[in-house]
Amino acid sequence: MQSENKLFPPGAIYVVGNARTNVDNAITSMYGSFFIGFIVDQSGLILDLDATAGLKLTVEVIRSLLIGKTLLSDPEEIESLVRNRYLGSSQRAIVAAFKDAAQKFIHKTNTKAF
Repeated sequence: MQSENKLFPPGAIYVVGNARTNVDNAITSMYGSFFIGFIVDQSGLILDLDATAGLKLTVEVIRSLLIGKTLLSDPEEIESLVRNRYLGSSQRAIVAAFKDAAQKFIHKTNTKAF
C-alpha cells in the first residue's frame, strides 16, 4: 500500500508552534498541548498546515484562516481574524501557536517581524 506523499517546494521550511489549551478542552486530554505545524516558503508565506484538533473540520477552518498569510503577518490582525471567525475554545491557543511559530521563523531566518 502506497502512502500519500505531499511534495513541497524546494527550500520550504517546516516550523511548529505550540500553545496550551484549557484543562477542559478535548485537545488537552487528547494531546496534552496544541500544536500547529506550518509549511512556509522562504518569505514566511504559509503554504500548508496541520494542527492537533479533535475534529477534522477544526483543522480545515484553521487552514482556511491562515493559509496565504505569512508568519510575518501582524499578530494583532491574526488575533482579530481568529476571534471573529473561530468561535471555539481554542482561540487563544491558535493565536499563541501562530506567534510561537512566527518567533521561531524570525529567529531562524533573522527576518524582521511585520
